[in-house]
Amino acid sequence: MTNAENGYPARLAIDYPDRPLNRWSTLLRIVYAIPIVIVLGLVGGNGGGRGSGGGAGGQLILGPLVMILFRRKYPRWWFDWNLQFVRFVTRVSAYLLLLDDRYPATDADQSVQLELDYPDVPQELNRWLPLVKWLLALPHYVVLSVLLVVVALSVVAAWFAILATGRYPRGLFDFVVGGMRWALRVNAYAFLLTTDRYPPFSIN
Repeated sequence: MTNAENGYPARLAIDYPDRPLNRWSTLLRIVYAIPIVIVLGLVGGNGGGRGSGGGAGGQLILGPLVMILFRRKYPRWWFDWNLQFVRFVTRVSAYLLLLDDRYPATDADQSVQLELDYPDVPQELNRWLPLVKWLLALPHYVVLSVLLVVVALSVVAAWFAILATGRYPRGLFDFVVGGMRWALRVNAYAFLLTTDRYPPFSIN
């Protein structure tokens, strides 16, 4: 992980596959990914997206928000659920984005190292800020909407490169991981509610 990232309470690194990648898996990645995407959808409850905290699964948002607001606590098992769910989503995303040709595991980190710091709510979190974090993060949504388009184009370029050479170009790899890292920080701030530190405008 980079020095710029180490100080932020949401961290992501993905091991670069410094080896020939499976061309057939790369060519048919969308097809190969269907089973694990279905599993993710089932675990996620609401289509694999962010749950409200009252649904069958997904990312817990409203429950932690209410607990921070009224009780000034973040139940550890809710935090652990969110951490494991986001890790799983990230492994699936890494597979879809061609960052790893190993099939995503449901219970092992594989090449993905994702960490969220458990917050000391009374000391580190403002009880009222969760009500407006989603709004304060609006500039990030605008930048991320553009960044994610560039990430998608980078993945297409990487797809052709892997088919031709068996390798993911390192520059493209680092850029795609950086986009995921940025999105994780915004998620941790605005929705997971694990930190009050405003996310940096950086892929590093």
